[in-house]
Amino acid sequence: MKQTLTGLFVAAALLLPNCLLAQHRDDDRRDHQDEHRYYDKKHKDYHQWNDHESQAYRMYQQDRHNKVDWDRANERQRNDYWNWRHSHSDSILKINIR
Repeated sequence: MKQTLTGLFVAAALLLPNCLLAQHRDDDRRDHQDEHRYYDKKHKDYHQWNDHESQAYRMYQQDRHNKVDWDRANERQRNDYWNWRHSHSDSILKINIR
């Protein structure tokens, strides 16, 4: 009886952290469903498309008189944006980072 209880306690102790960790990751994914990652080939880095990037893209559109939505932009247009973006950080664009 004592060995059975000890075995159950050890099994619960080993499984509990995995269950809690898996639940945390699920919640984290749901929070960022609307965010996408894009790879910038020229600069060899990834960009997370979120509210800040969306705001920066609107500024880019105004600056370049560009009316193409990001979803409809071709590869050349996206590369032009990433080139522009690398020289215009959030602080230069005065995007509020929270």
